[in-house]
Amino acid sequence: MNEPEITPESPASQSNGIPTAQVPTGSEASAEAIATAQMSGESIAHQPPDELAPFRPSELNAQMDAELAAFSALYQRIVNETGKVFVGQEELVVGTLVALFSAGHVLIESVPGLGKTLFVRTLGRVLGCDFGRIQFTPDLMPSDITGSPIYDLKIQEFRFRPGPVFTQLLLADEINRSPAKTHAALLETMQEYSVTVDNQTHVLPRPFFVLATQNPIESEGTYHLPEAQIDRFMFKLIIDYPTAGQEETILKMHGRTIAPAEKLGDTAAVTGPEEILRFSALINGVHVAPQLVHYINTIVRLTRSFPRLSLGASPRAGIALMQGARTLAAFRGRAFVVPDDIIQLALPTLRHRVILSAEAEIEGITADQVLVQLVRSVPVPRT
Repeated sequence: MNEPEITPESPASQSNGIPTAQVPTGSEASAEAIATAQMSGESIAHQPPDELAPFRPSELNAQMDAELAAFSALYQRIVNETGKVFVGQEELVVGTLVALFSAGHVLIESVPGLGKTLFVRTLGRVLGCDFGRIQFTPDLMPSDITGSPIYDLKIQEFRFRPGPVFTQLLLADEINRSPAKTHAALLETMQEYSVTVDNQTHVLPRPFFVLATQNPIESEGTYHLPEAQIDRFMFKLIIDYPTAGQEETILKMHGRTIAPAEKLGDTAAVTGPEEILRFSALINGVHVAPQLVHYINTIVRLTRSFPRLSLGASPRAGIALMQGARTLAAFRGRAFVVPDDIIQLALPTLRHRVILSAEAEIEGITADQVLVQLVRSVPVPRT
């Protein structure tokens, strides 16, 4: 699908540094326009303030507004600080932060060499969180991830030795190179934030965030991810190569042989785990109007009967879409969700939760193309 160019609005119309664009919505919105509504924050249904009244809460909360203003400022500081080292890839940056503050996880599909490890390492420093990385291989065992009991000669008994999963930001690199039994080791950690070994439950530090990657161009030596595990990822982000200008900047910034720690430069922590958890709890107070709840439910349920889809999304998709929309609204300093927030997250939330029909696969149609048509078919709430 050829993506049309989106002309940015004036700086006054941009919200919290996330670029927006004037694109029509509803039945008049083109499929290509919706397809470009990725996590970079491009606006699909930019609405004047008077048209946002139907989505505002009936009662104003000055304290909530002040807290969200502080949260929005923190989000901008995180983006700016990360940008000192990591260039471009707005969809990855914004999508990762939305999932992090929504207590979700992210699956990234991209070719190697786009700086995912550098991004997670930089994000860990900026957020004041611990960073861990697991390189998945065919011989990786579940205990290599979760940890295992070892015999301590000093105390003459077994003690649990935590595995690399006991961190806060975990990069699961090339996750599809390990077999199903190794994938299963992540299920409990991603859902319950704990590890159970020998009938003992060990709680993981919070926040706990998994960013898993898989290479779309190789199939040899890889294993298909179980549907149950794929559904546990809040978003699936598809990352492309940087633009020419961004790549030149990358060459200037990182075109020298230096230690990995030195690549982080003068980036500093702008927050910490306690503040992240506090703002994550605050997001639950962002208002979602009843018509937007119906809008989310309609989109998710339509995936189960839409042409060219053999399997639709589960209710977990609707929960992820609603919580992500709350977080995206909070990033922009709003105490309420608007249709823009939902549309911009629809593809990353649904693309890995649907299965194409055999006919669609034969025709070479992608899940994104079908989902674009699906979102187009649902009227955008206005009142």
